[in-house]
Order: sequence, then C-alpha cells, then structure tokens
Amino acid sequence: MGGAFLAAAVLARVGSRIGLPTIPLFILAGILLGPHTPGIVLVADPHDLEMLSALGLVLLLFYLGLEFHLDDLKAGGRRMALAGGAYLALNVGAGLGFGFALGWGTSEALVLAGVLGISSSAIVTKVLVDLGRIGNPETRPILGIIVVEDVFLALYLAALQPILSGADSLAAAAVDGAKAFGFLLALGLAARFGTRLISKLINTKDDELLVISFLGAAVLVAGISEWFGVADAIGAFMVGLMLGSTSSGERILKLVHPLRDAFGAIFFFAFGLSINPGDLPVVLWAVLAAVAVTLAMNVLAGIATAKLYGFGPQATANISTTLVARGEFALILATMAAGAGLDERLAPFIAGYVLVLAVLAPLVAGRSHWLARILPGGRDTALTPIR
Repeated sequence: MGGAFLAAAVLARVGSRIGLPTIPLFILAGILLGPHTPGIVLVADPHDLEMLSALGLVLLLFYLGLEFHLDDLKAGGRRMALAGGAYLALNVGAGLGFGFALGWGTSEALVLAGVLGISSSAIVTKVLVDLGRIGNPETRPILGIIVVEDVFLALYLAALQPILSGADSLAAAAVDGAKAFGFLLALGLAARFGTRLISKLINTKDDELLVISFLGAAVLVAGISEWFGVADAIGAFMVGLMLGSTSSGERILKLVHPLRDAFGAIFFFAFGLSINPGDLPVVLWAVLAAVAVTLAMNVLAGIATAKLYGFGPQATANISTTLVARGEFALILATMAAGAGLDERLAPFIAGYVLVLAVLAPLVAGRSHWLARILPGGRDTALTPIR
C-alpha cells in the first residue's frame, strides 16, 4: 500500500511539471507496477487493494455530495432530469447501436450500451476539483447529470442481471429494481426532511469525533446501498448531500479533503492494476471507433444541456468534455460479462475503452476552449479568460 501511494505521488509530481493531469498518471502507475507488465510487480493481485479502492470512490462521491447543496436540487430538479435524460438517450442509444454494429451478440450489445452510456462519477469529480470548476455555473447540471446517471445505473444493473445470467424471470428483475428505487427514495426523503435531526446528531466541536462520525456514516450507507442494489457511490453522495446542508458542513468539507485526495489516488491506481496492455491490440479499432462515438455524443449532449440552461459556448464545451470519462461502472459490467461467459473480446475492449477515455478526459476538459471556439458564438471565447 505504501508503495502504491509513493508510486502515484512520484509520477504525479513528474507529470505536474509538464502540465499533465494526475488521473492518467495514477492509472499509469498501476499499469506499470501491476501483474500484467514486465519489471517490478508491486501488487500481484488487484483485489488486494479492493477495499481501499472502494473507499476512494466513496470519499470522492461523498465530497461531491457536500458540494452539491439541496437548494440546487430543489431549484433545478426538472431541468436536471431533462438534461440527464437527454444525455442518457444519446449515449446509451449510441452505445446500443454500436454494440449491434459490432455483431458480437444481443447480450454483448446491452452491456456495451451501459459501458458507452454512463460516465465515471469518480473521474468527473476529480476533473472538476483539479480544474477549479466546482463553483462554475455549468457544474450544477454536470453534477445533476451524474445523479440521474446513478439512478439509471441502479435500475439498469437490476434489469441486466437476469438477462446475463440467463434467467427468464422479469418478476425478479422488477423486484430488484423496486428495491433499489425504494432505497433511493428513502435516502432522498432523509436528505429533504431530516437535515435538522442529522445536524444535531453530527454536530460536535471535536474534529476527531466529527471525522469518525462522517466517515462512518458515508461508508455504512455506501455498504447498505450495495445491499439494496444501488451503487455504493450514490449512497455516499446522498450522505454528503445531507451533511453538506448541516451546520457542520463547512468543517466536514475541509476535514474530508486530504482523505479524498489520498484514497482517490488509490482508486485510480487500483484501476490501472486491472488493465492488461497485451489484450488491447485485438480490439484497438473497435476501441477507437467507440471513443469517437462517445466524443460526438457528448458534444451533442453538451449542446442540449446548454440550451436548457441558457449557457454560452465555453460552458457548453465544459459540459461536453467533463463528462467524457468512463470508469467504475464499465468495469462492473466487464466483470458481469466475464461471469456470464459472453464474447471474450468484451473484457479487453472495455479495458481499452475506459483507459483511453480516462487518459483523454482530463486532457480535453483542460483544453475545452478549443472546442468552444468552433461552437456557434465561440470566437468570442478567445478574448475571455478560460476556466
């Protein structure tokens, strides 16, 4: 574990000197020191860091929830749902069409619809933090789209499981979906009406007790979320949403910051451990085609979202590029596909696709002004500061 932290830190320091973002460098550290590349093998089994990686994802989304206040949900609920729905319709629809075009099979196409359709909450969060865009106006709809995606994710996994397992029981899928939706509804009601009670329970002047309290709450609810068929990330996000509205919200935000950074780095390092570069040449052209489809759909989704909110070309470009990354959900689907005995090309395809976009996303997000300049009215962005 110590080697993982230090390797990530060394590569990130080197990269920062030449202007590279940290996410792809953390992933690269995992690839270079994992079991699939020659040389030093720091971690032979990626599962050895599984719990630390999960904690990193939980803390990233918990922090996101702290930043995303309940007032934002109340004020933009309808537009948030429309923006999220448009994003999913474009990306999931394109992913399904791409899956059928490859000709690997119907079950494989359904898996690819999810892989190409859902962005990475962890990477999106890290990109927003690294680029200092948390306070930007367009960040609210970006976070709203992530919330809608996570709700869809829970329902999609519940519906896909019986298909991949060969089960023909729609009733079982409906029960799983209802259980997930019911738990999400309960979390939403607690966030909406339980803030005062939660504020009294969490409030303390002692920083040590506050850290233990919010960390325990975030991890516990994340674990319960998985039991109900909801992504652990969305459970942690909802806890952050609740605690961010309490009187201790500002203190929690400061205290969780170093924890988020440390374990977030391990999340991306562990992701790199799971990638076998030797499998990628077989599916290289399919990966590049899928990346092109994703980039195009994200631009269209960014334009649609910007029209809903009345944003200009720079905000449109920020939305389009920030949501490009794919990550943890795609890896979950890859695991499910392998367990179901689907086409053996699917796993390396997903790994390659996720890796390319994980590296590309921070780079294109940091240079979103290039896209803004070719959008309608974008020439004016060349005369204004870019953020």
